[in-house]
Amino acid sequence: MEYDVIVIGGGLVGSSIAYGLSKQKLKTLVLDGGDQSFRASRGNFGLVWVQGKGWNYAPYARWCQQAADLWPEFNQELQDVSSATLDYQRTGGFHFCLDETEWEQRQKMLAAVNRHTEGQFEYDMIDRIRLKKMIPQISNKVIGGSFSGQDGHVDPLALLHALFTGMNQQGVDYLASQSVNLIERRDNGYLVKTNKGMFSSEKLVLCAGLGNQKLGPMVGLEVPVIVERGQVMITERMKPFLEWPTLHVRQTGAGTIQIGDSHEDVGFNDGTDPYVLKKIAQRAVSMFPFLESVKVVRAWGALRILTPDHNPIYQQSSAYPGAFAVTCHSGVTLAAAHAGPVANWISGKDQPSDINQFSADRFNV
Repeated sequence: MEYDVIVIGGGLVGSSIAYGLSKQKLKTLVLDGGDQSFRASRGNFGLVWVQGKGWNYAPYARWCQQAADLWPEFNQELQDVSSATLDYQRTGGFHFCLDETEWEQRQKMLAAVNRHTEGQFEYDMIDRIRLKKMIPQISNKVIGGSFSGQDGHVDPLALLHALFTGMNQQGVDYLASQSVNLIERRDNGYLVKTNKGMFSSEKLVLCAGLGNQKLGPMVGLEVPVIVERGQVMITERMKPFLEWPTLHVRQTGAGTIQIGDSHEDVGFNDGTDPYVLKKIAQRAVSMFPFLESVKVVRAWGALRILTPDHNPIYQQSSAYPGAFAVTCHSGVTLAAAHAGPVANWISGKDQPSDINQFSADRFNV
């Protein structure tokens, strides 16, 4: 069957883009991996986050700001399409500081984001006294923190489910357990060969995470990626106590407490490590002492997909027109932008103003 676009990769990045393409009536196929594939989309923290992102790269700061601003409308659209509750909230978010060094570093980072966005990014540094009034359960070890009302969070699994429902309703074909072996340029587009068949399309989008490193050269693109493991714990359900998400602790819509934010260089090991989990738990207890007696019900590890400078890659191949690569580690925050401006760009409509700043060519300078 001939498709307008083939999207390789069915995680949050691929499904967001495929959903956006399908809304434009483009016949779209998603080729996804199998159960053993590394799944960052099913192991993340669920933050729709602005503060701190792009502090050292202005285009990324502006891009995250734009994506977060698109999220309220995107959330409503997905709820209407899927009849699912995504538990999306934009109540703002905190980053806590445990000492003066963390406080000073945070101030500098957020001031940089504010400059990069020409004042569009809003934040406040909250001292210990004000913080205690807002969150009475906070420990005295926390000297304060940064707050941005533009931050929020969502149930990432509900988001993925809603995107799949939306794709299905829009007529997207989805095939799992597909291992792409070869991509060939044809006069009218591309032929993709997998372990299960051959598929052709006019355009092609690589959203395969770690797989982009192997697939990119097939269409004349170098897509450098590195991996970093993050481990997460979930506690038993509790009465609501934390209105705002934080970078280390958040209370989900179901009442559970999600604890995480480790950064580990362990290759392709996406398992768990008791020593690291202990350190994660200790930091959470240092912020909220009562968590010491709360039961943990499950824990997992997942691999973050990063570029060498941690900023996204959006690029169309100059040698293979119509072939695109998309790589990022902020699939939740950027989902609304992927379903909107990025899908429009791939389809041939308006090009986002900063998109050329995310070319992988920057690594060859």
